[in-house]
Amino acid sequence: MNKAVWQAWAEQMATGLVLVDADLRLVWINRALAEWIELGPRSAVGQPLALLLREPEPLLLAARVIEQQRPLQLRGLTLRTAGGRESLVDIALQPFDAGLLLELHTLAEPAASGSPLSATLRGFAHEVKNPLAGLRGAAQLLQRRVATDDLRSLAGLIIDEADRLATLANRLLHHDGAPQLGAVNIHHLLERLTDLLQAQPQALRLKHDYDPSVPDLLGDADRLQQILLNLARNAQEAGAQTLTLRTRVEHGLRWGDRMLRMALRIDVIDDGPGVPTSLRDTLFQPLVSGRADGSGLGLALSREIAREHGGELRYASRPGETVFSLYLPLERAHD
Repeated sequence: MNKAVWQAWAEQMATGLVLVDADLRLVWINRALAEWIELGPRSAVGQPLALLLREPEPLLLAARVIEQQRPLQLRGLTLRTAGGRESLVDIALQPFDAGLLLELHTLAEPAASGSPLSATLRGFAHEVKNPLAGLRGAAQLLQRRVATDDLRSLAGLIIDEADRLATLANRLLHHDGAPQLGAVNIHHLLERLTDLLQAQPQALRLKHDYDPSVPDLLGDADRLQQILLNLARNAQEAGAQTLTLRTRVEHGLRWGDRMLRMALRIDVIDDGPGVPTSLRDTLFQPLVSGRADGSGLGLALSREIAREHGGELRYASRPGETVFSLYLPLERAHD
């Protein structure tokens, strides 16, 4: 692969990449890193590597990698942006032509008040960004090569989902924990969920029971979509054959000391075997899963997203019918 082709490919990577010459000056930087350091790619070219790494020791080690032509891993360095923001990073240094390729990975730094789940999710987000970029690139190639509109539409669906997940990962990694609030039509999210499920090789039978009077709510559409997708996939992986998506408006809900005047309830109902008795008290805890290959993050993430919206996620289960109910406040959208 020649250098121009490699750079075109690397521009699609979600990981920060930068090339420096033998004098440790930046000759190229990809968009992901340029955005993170708050500096345009053209402005960065020609700048010394000290723009990113301001301590003398890592600069000496970078020069040694070029001299000895041996790769090196640096752990826990401080990266500073043009705006003065700092983050810990791991850096992989690799000899490249007459210079050096640096691959930077930001590390999660959970705030003292942050939940253990959020820290776990930031680490998880770090791991999925590169596979997502590869998935998106492959889908783009398919979209250009397939002959039918249906196949192009499916490839577009993959691209959209990869972009949505990359956005979620970026928010976690950059510590932008606040939801991006806007008007959300929950039925649009449920119809998108339907499209995603029906595109799978062994699709569930889907039933819809919508309340047409449900108003828009105030929320983060990407994060709410993730809850719905997590619940549906859990049902499918548990062996369900049929999934029912139901919406209702409820009034006067109370959770402990909290009171919701008006809330939207979204029920995801499946006909699977039910939640095992051994998991019922710990189902929403991180890293708890009923499957040997499960991550145990889906339901924990879903409840955290529900609560950051001022809502709640609950369930009731018996063999043949499991109902996960997502409650989201509506009064915030209409106050």
